Amino acid sequence: MSRSETLVPYIPEEAPFTHEQRAWLNGYLAGLYSYAPAKAAESASSNLHVAVLYGSQTGTAEGLARKLSKELKGAGYTVSLNSLEGYIPATLAAERIALFIVSTYGDGEAPDSVQPFFQQLCVEHFPLLGDVSYAILALGDSHYEHFCEFGKNLDAKLRGLGATDILPRAESDVEVDRPFTGWKKAVIKKLAEMAAPSSATHGEIQLSGETSIVEMSAPTIQAAQQKHTRENPYFSFLTQKRALTHSSSSKLTIHLDFAIENSALHYEVGDACGVIPQNCPALIDTILGLSRFTGNEPIDIPRVGSVTLREGLLQHFAVTRLTRKMLSEYAAFTECRQLKELLISSQQVELERYLHGRDLADLLEQYPSGLQTPDELVKMLPRLVPRLYSISSSPAAHPGQVHTTVSVVRYRTHDRDRGGVCSTLLAERIEPGDRLPIYIQPNKKFRLPEDPAAPVIMVGPGTGVAPFRAFLHQRRATGASGRNWLFFGERRSSTDFLYRDELECMRDDGLLTQLDLAFSRDQEHKIYVQDLMKQNARGVWRWLEEGAFLYVCGDATRMAKDVDRALHQIVEEQGGNQREAAESYVQILKDDRRYQRDVY
Repeated sequence: MSRSETLVPYIPEEAPFTHEQRAWLNGYLAGLYSYAPAKAAESASSNLHVAVLYGSQTGTAEGLARKLSKELKGAGYTVSLNSLEGYIPATLAAERIALFIVSTYGDGEAPDSVQPFFQQLCVEHFPLLGDVSYAILALGDSHYEHFCEFGKNLDAKLRGLGATDILPRAESDVEVDRPFTGWKKAVIKKLAEMAAPSSATHGEIQLSGETSIVEMSAPTIQAAQQKHTRENPYFSFLTQKRALTHSSSSKLTIHLDFAIENSALHYEVGDACGVIPQNCPALIDTILGLSRFTGNEPIDIPRVGSVTLREGLLQHFAVTRLTRKMLSEYAAFTECRQLKELLISSQQVELERYLHGRDLADLLEQYPSGLQTPDELVKMLPRLVPRLYSISSSPAAHPGQVHTTVSVVRYRTHDRDRGGVCSTLLAERIEPGDRLPIYIQPNKKFRLPEDPAAPVIMVGPGTGVAPFRAFLHQRRATGASGRNWLFFGERRSSTDFLYRDELECMRDDGLLTQLDLAFSRDQEHKIYVQDLMKQNARGVWRWLEEGAFLYVCGDATRMAKDVDRALHQIVEEQGGNQREAAESYVQILKDDRRYQRDVY
C-alpha cells in the first residue's frame, strides 16, 4: 500500500447491527477518515493565533466551539477556547482573530451567563477593536420572532467598534449540523488565506491516491456507538403513557416513561430529553395528493442516503410550517407572480400574515405545484429537527428511566385541524411497547446547588414544573436537607393540576416546605405565579438572603419576563434598594448561579 492511500474502516454485513445502525456507522467512519491536514497548511498556520469564543445556554454552542477548536488545532493553528461567561471584553482588543458561536435565548436575548459580557461591550466609550477580525455563527430557532437576534446584535456591535468581519454572519436554525459544517469550511479556507496570503490554496484540503477499505469487527467499533446523540439516538421502549389533565380540560398534557436501562444514556436533573419525531402520515398523504408525485420516487438526502420521497417527507423534512425561504424557493420554481409580490420587502406584514398558521399542504393547494421533480420539492424544505422536553425524572429515584412531561399542541387554522409534530406523535401514534429514537441534551446551566443544605425556590407553571418534579425526587433520594418552595400555575385546579397527588404528598410529608398554586381561571381575576411571588415577597426575600437558589422554567415570551420583573420588585421593595442596587443584586444572583432559567 502506498503512503498516499487512505484506510477507510468499513462495517461488514455480519456485524451485529441493524441496517440503519450499519449505515450510520459506515457514514460516520468514512467522514472521520475522509481527509488529513496538509503539511504545508500546518506550517503556514502555526504562527496564527485564533480565539474561539462561545455563548451557550444548553450546551449546543459550546459543543460546536469545541469541535471547531479541535479541528483548528489539528490544522496547526494556535487556538484559545473560552466561554463568554466571565470573558473580559477588553481582552478582545488583544486578539487578532476571534470566531464566535453564540446562541439566542429567551425572547431574542443573549444567554443568561453571557449578558454581562455583552453589557460591558455596549458601555459608552468602549475601546475600539480596529485590529480585530472576526466571524460569527449565530444559533437560533426560527419558530421564535427574534431569530438569531443576539448574533445579529453582537455582529452590529463589533462592526460599530471597528472590528472587521472576515465572513458574513452565518445563521443556523435548530438543525445545526449543515450550517455549522458550511461555516466551518468557509472559516478554515479564510484562515488559510490569512495565514499564507501568497498561497490561498493552503486552505483547501486535497487527497491524492486511492481509497482503500478495511473491515472492522464489531468489538473494534464498539467505542463509536457508546454515546447516543441526536445523530446516533437510542431506540427506547415507551413503558408508560398517562394523561396528567382531566378529560374535561381544554388541553391535554401527558406523562411518558422511556426505558434506558440497556443504553449508554446518562443524565442529570435539569437536562432535556431529545425526541426524533416523524410527521403525521395523513398529512404526508395530503401533500403527495396535492403534488404530481406518487411518493415512490427515490431522493438522496445528505448523510442519510437514498430513500423514497414519502419516507423523506415523513422522517426527514419539516412540512408543518411555512417560512419565507420556502416561499421564495417555491416562487422561483413555479414563477408564481402572487408569491413573488408577497416577498417584496414592503409587503413584510402581509407575508407574515400569510405564513401564520399555514403549512406545505396549504401552499400546494392554493398555488398548484409547478415542480417538475421530487428534488425540487425537498430542496425547498428545512430538515425536521428533534424536539427537546425537560426531563421530569431523577436518575437516583428512577434508575433506568427517563420521564418527560408534554403539552399536546392542537389548534385549528384556515379550516383545518393541526397539531404539533412531536406532541401529537407522542399523544396519538405511539403507545407503550413502541420504540422511539431519543437522546439526552445536557443543560449545564440548570443544576441543583452543590450544597444539599441550600434552599431552593422553583417557579414552574404548566409543563415548566417538569424539571422541578425531577429536582424534588432527586433531593429526596439523595437526602438533601435544604428547604424546597414551589410556585406552580395552570388554568384550573380541577382539570389541570399536573402531578397533583405527588406534589400534595410532598407538601404533606415535608419535602415541599411550601407549595403555592396559581390557577388563573378559578376566579374572575386571573392570578399567575408572579402574582403569588409578590404576595409572598417577604418570604421570598428572606429565603434569598438565607442563600436560596431561584429557578424558573417555562415560557420565555411572557412568564419568564413577568417573573423577572417580580423578582426585581421584591428585591427593590423588601431590601430597601434603589432600582440600580436591585439590578445589581439580581445580577450577583446570576453570577453566583443562584438565579437560573430554563425558558423557551
